[in-house]
Amino acid sequence: MKKRFKTMLFALLLVITTSPAFAGEIRLSAGAGMKPVLDVLSGNFAKAHPGATFTKNYAAAGALALQIENGAPADVYISADSKWVEYLKARKLLAPESITPFAWNEIVVIGAPVRKVSSMNDLTKLGRIALGNPNSAPAGEMAMDAIISAGLEHQLAGKLVMTRDMPQSLMYAETGAVDAAFVHLTEALTARKAKILFTVPHALYDRTPFTMALTPGGAANADARSFFSYLRSVEAKTILKRQGYLNQ
Repeated sequence: MKKRFKTMLFALLLVITTSPAFAGEIRLSAGAGMKPVLDVLSGNFAKAHPGATFTKNYAAAGALALQIENGAPADVYISADSKWVEYLKARKLLAPESITPFAWNEIVVIGAPVRKVSSMNDLTKLGRIALGNPNSAPAGEMAMDAIISAGLEHQLAGKLVMTRDMPQSLMYAETGAVDAAFVHLTEALTARKAKILFTVPHALYDRTPFTMALTPGGAANADARSFFSYLRSVEAKTILKRQGYLNQ
């Protein structure tokens, strides 16, 4: 009886994780920092397409990629790091012909307005500095690359506070839990208390575009394909620019 129950439970889980989207449903998996702009874009799309509904999953790009690899349902995947797109592509979990740039961003350092910090070297004057976990948060990986390129990895080693993702880094800076935080420009523009202290020089890290793609299930979903096309429209690009995303 116990063996039969386990078999039935496994079959149920398999159905849940591999089930196709309901009619009109678009399952969106995207980096946590993109939530504000994607909520606007998906909302506009839903208004123009009354039958469309969204199931959204916002988290660090690496975490989302591993979820998809393990069967989590998704139609559209958007990552701030093309590395995770390539990871899923290599496992045939993305429709390769759909892979395309979504937008560009850059890394900035934010903190309280009273902080007298205007360069990477000035970070050595501070106590705690937040950045996303480089193993799963693309902006955190870029920030760590910048720290290493600037030759500051040893001086800042005891000061770095690893966070789950960019929104958490932003929250730490806003609440004063850290003296400064590395975040994307687009997150920084939403800050209410913290201000941009300086922009991390592009020469210190490899900037890659935010990249989007359809999963095989998404490629077979007409509504997901329609939303994917909308994300490449002039209207979508205007909204992205308004929220601080860059052309390159």
